[in-house]
Amino acid sequence: MTDPTTGQKGRTENSGPEATRGGSTFTPRVDIYETDQELVLLADLPGVRPEDVDLRYERGELILHGKVKPREGRTYLLNEYEVGDFYRAFTIHESIDHGHIAAEVKNGVLTVHLPKAEPAKPRQIAVKPE
Repeated sequence: MTDPTTGQKGRTENSGPEATRGGSTFTPRVDIYETDQELVLLADLPGVRPEDVDLRYERGELILHGKVKPREGRTYLLNEYEVGDFYRAFTIHESIDHGHIAAEVKNGVLTVHLPKAEPAKPRQIAVKPE
């Protein structure tokens, strides 16, 4: 999908209210799936180390900011990989237990576990004969 503000795919120059440094900010690609116990969010964050992920929940939003260190000290023959930070925000439904959100990064993919609050979990209701 092409971004109408920049005309480029998956990229925006200013995608959020905070800009900690100049340069490009990218919107990471995300997959979300649901199980009986949780929602799982998978976000592509190439070049982001675990210590450079700022993931926080505030006022009903999950805010993701991945910081990429600039690549310096090399002369490239071909340079197609553009370096920039990642930013995305998600509105979180009240059925999520925000106190138990957990996340990990592995091989450039951030996995966020959004556990369902107890009342939102499906449960089987036993039907008794008369």
